[in-house]
Amino acid sequence: MLPTTSRGRSSSSTSWTTNPLFIQYLRRIIKWQQMDIEYTFWQMLHLCTSPKVVYQHTKYHKQTKNQWARDDPAFVVICSLLLAVATLAYCAAYDHSAAHAVFVVISVLLFHFLFIGMLLATFCWFLTNSYLREEAPNSHVVEQRVEWLYAFDVHCNSFFPMFVMLYVLHYFLSPLLVAHGFIPVLLSNLLFMVASSYYHYLNFLGYDVLPFLERTTFFLYPISIVIVLSPILILSGFNPSRYFMNMYFSHWL
Repeated sequence: MLPTTSRGRSSSSTSWTTNPLFIQYLRRIIKWQQMDIEYTFWQMLHLCTSPKVVYQHTKYHKQTKNQWARDDPAFVVICSLLLAVATLAYCAAYDHSAAHAVFVVISVLLFHFLFIGMLLATFCWFLTNSYLREEAPNSHVVEQRVEWLYAFDVHCNSFFPMFVMLYVLHYFLSPLLVAHGFIPVLLSNLLFMVASSYYHYLNFLGYDVLPFLERTTFFLYPISIVIVLSPILILSGFNPSRYFMNMYFSHWL
């Protein structure tokens, strides 16, 4: 295990935006020739089928690059492109205004994916560094901290299977899911329950792989909340598909 030596406030408040790795990461976004596209699609596939394999490779990355976070922005770029294509498909099916379609795509990319993702990553980054790191047995142990970029990587990893379920699969099932009646309510809630539970499970795997963290089962707790809430929402007749679709396409549903 690699525990840390300090939980001091000064190190916790270090700005991740001034980190040279973060600046280099941003610069590589526009350099397609430096992105490993094949490895990115391999990761996306295994996040849906064998997520533990992906985080096993994260350990190898730490050993070879001496950092937990990816130094390749290909995952974020490709995920954003796929998200934009999926959103355009929804607009083509449920929207009749090009201007509104552009608004929906930008909103989904900037708010749903990037802004909320950065908020969740910042929360988990602060939580893990402030409360979940192991106490150091002595003052000579090298300090280990969760990198903000790694927290954002974990969110992106967890988001992708949820994207497959709630954007891609949901798109093909949407004529049924947005209909009125008990069956659409049941199926919609089950789909959202599975997707959100899998998101939190992958979140747990992402932090559990770090040897200097403890009590990472905290990230599994939201799953129990989702499981408890789902029957309540089903019995109350709440349809999450209609709710979220109405946010953008209320005039055409």
